[in-house]
Amino acid sequence: MSFKSKLKGIRDDITTTFSMAKLQRNRTNRRGRAYIAPELGGGSELLSELIEEQSPWANLPPELLQDVIKRVEGSETSWPGRRDVVACASVCTSWREITKAVVKTPEQCGCITFPISLKQPGPRDAPIQCFIKRERATSTYHLYLGLSPALSGDMSKLLLAAKKIRKATSTDFRISFVGSDFCQTSNTYAGKLRSNFLGTKFTIYDSQPPCPGLKSNCKLQQKVRSIQVCPGVPARNFNVATVSYELNVLRTRGPRRMHCIVHSIPISAIQEGGVAPTPLEFNNPGDEQSPSLSASKVKQPLIDFISTSRAESSDSICSKMDPLVLKNKAPRWHEQLQCWCLNFKGRVTVASVKNFQLVAAVEPCQNVPVEEQEKVILQFGKIGKDIFTMDYRYPLSAFQAFAICLSSFDTKPACE
Repeated sequence: MSFKSKLKGIRDDITTTFSMAKLQRNRTNRRGRAYIAPELGGGSELLSELIEEQSPWANLPPELLQDVIKRVEGSETSWPGRRDVVACASVCTSWREITKAVVKTPEQCGCITFPISLKQPGPRDAPIQCFIKRERATSTYHLYLGLSPALSGDMSKLLLAAKKIRKATSTDFRISFVGSDFCQTSNTYAGKLRSNFLGTKFTIYDSQPPCPGLKSNCKLQQKVRSIQVCPGVPARNFNVATVSYELNVLRTRGPRRMHCIVHSIPISAIQEGGVAPTPLEFNNPGDEQSPSLSASKVKQPLIDFISTSRAESSDSICSKMDPLVLKNKAPRWHEQLQCWCLNFKGRVTVASVKNFQLVAAVEPCQNVPVEEQEKVILQFGKIGKDIFTMDYRYPLSAFQAFAICLSSFDTKPACE
């Protein structure tokens, strides 16, 4: 029995249930009688539980149900076939819990399934290949899963979208899970990227708080607004990373030089046996019990990486909780082409000042293996008019990688 036939059976069961209820209601109206049923409590929740109990799919043995979902998850490794796994999680509560237990994180399986996968680290072995499409007329940027638009076509999976908003003293890139709603008070709001006046320093804000062990390195930014579209959903921005571009006024240093300090990822994540913070679910926007949301935490200044590094260097101690620092890989000068070149392994075909590769910037005392130092964690480059590729891997997430790449789109006259 195919998966589509199973879904059709579920829909038929639900349709039959509501049809019988409607028929019973019509008979009651025709007879002119009013039947009073005992109050059971629970409202719509009880009704949904009764429907689930009556459904044959909700009463499957857990062992059999787990085996079915494992087979579906194992057979569908990429989009659009990955939609079947999401459909399994939408059947009922028991299916959702087992599906969440079966589906692994992108670090483990290399697949993106649920929206929370965009906030989880990428795979260790091979990067996840994506592409970014820029819309100049609307100042929007869309991140798709796939090699390129030519190969993916209309079946491309939209992962994230961003809209560029210019202000008097800065530029904001609001990032959303959908391509039509960029409101900071919306449930689809994922975070934002903000630049300074010169466009040389960018701050990445996440809508979700970092993991508990790293809250001291992150800052919550809240602003009181006179007008809010959704007053019940407060806008929260947690400072999780900073991207800086070195000044090059005289244009004597070659291509752009950038440094990225990821406060939400410790340096121990790329050390031997290290693990990057991995959120398993979205936090409730109305939950105020998190220590990072208290007034004392909001008033605390952001820990500066430079001052911390100086203090630790004076004591000759390297802490495992130091933030991860990324730097762009230095290109080489090609005499025949008379230009700077990098090996993008065929993923970049057009020369552009925006092209870059990021690797880890480590100190000898941090004991990071040589192979980890040479791995390209994030690469970004142009392949056509308003089409760019983005390949990321562990320990960055899709959201963090997309935000870093967005910083390359802003104009930087002092850095080129």
